[in-house]
Amino acid sequence: MSRLIGVINLDHELDQLKELTYFRCGAAVPFASRYRLIDFTLSNMMHAGVHDIALFIRRKYRSLLDHLGEGRPWDLDRRRGGLFILPPDWNDPTDGSRGDLQHVHNNLDFFHRSAGQTVVHAGTQHVNKVNIEDVHRYHREKNADVTLVYKATEQLEAEHASCVRLEIAEDGRVTGIHQEQDHHNIYLEMFVMDKSLYLDQVKHCIAHQDSHFFRDAIQKNPSGLRIYAYPYEGYHAVINSVESYYKNSMKLLDQQQYQALFQNQLVHTKIKYEAPTRYTHSAEVDHSLVANGCTIGGKVENSILFRGVRIEEGAWVSNSIIMQKCTIRKGAIVQNVILDKDVQLSPERTLIGDSKVPYVIAKNSVI
Repeated sequence: MSRLIGVINLDHELDQLKELTYFRCGAAVPFASRYRLIDFTLSNMMHAGVHDIALFIRRKYRSLLDHLGEGRPWDLDRRRGGLFILPPDWNDPTDGSRGDLQHVHNNLDFFHRSAGQTVVHAGTQHVNKVNIEDVHRYHREKNADVTLVYKATEQLEAEHASCVRLEIAEDGRVTGIHQEQDHHNIYLEMFVMDKSLYLDQVKHCIAHQDSHFFRDAIQKNPSGLRIYAYPYEGYHAVINSVESYYKNSMKLLDQQQYQALFQNQLVHTKIKYEAPTRYTHSAEVDHSLVANGCTIGGKVENSILFRGVRIEEGAWVSNSIIMQKCTIRKGAIVQNVILDKDVQLSPERTLIGDSKVPYVIAKNSVI
């Protein structure tokens, strides 16, 4: 099997998680008590043996850079190849490219120097456990120009409204790409394409003053590409709003949902060496996901706690997501709330949100 080149494209991922994306891009949003959304895409590529990965990002990337470092948790801190974080280059006065095409145009050296012959292109808003090696094998068997990954979703949710849908023939060939709301074949914003064809299509799009590779090269398909669809049947969550983030996070408290996301192969993330969580004599914890490094002296139920959270005696946390290093003081009540990192909640304070639309507190707030 030829080596794969990874492209994680964040250029068209909008920061739609309100307070959670005030200071970070969506890919850096914490998820499932110890991870970031980008960890799932990186881990999928890691397990497929992808050693060269380009990250295309344009804005609010300080938090993401801090999380990724040199890429060591994903075995990408290599002397040759590895993780390349590639903001767009604005210094070429002759550059006429636009949109995500600009990233490719200004970083052609990455593709030319990589030994890989096939590009796997993905985003981070669709959390999944796609086996990229299987997708690549399917791509070869079908002799496809492009293979799109999709999930046939039984129940359409609000977060699917903005998703692209696929019309698929019996032989797996894609016959239509659209956003009609009653279709259940959800495109996971992941495709596989031979490198030479990918670069040719980028060149063609730039020459025609296009700005969006998927829309202009694949969806419109002016070159008559052979487009096939790979059916993915595993865990899938779309994170494109506060409501979808909260709902899909809380679903992980169900053991079957949690196992569907984390069983079989590991999800890697930035390593932090912290002590196990400490439970005092007054602690009551039920049906919750708790990371390491916490100190719990109060009551926690149906909630997700990230690393280093402190819940003092007499405090009550219910149906909430509490991110890294938050402190909830004695007697405080938190229900249906998302606290971003480093929030300090004073004693006897009460925060209650709606069960479907949680109350969100931005990072570093003191209440």
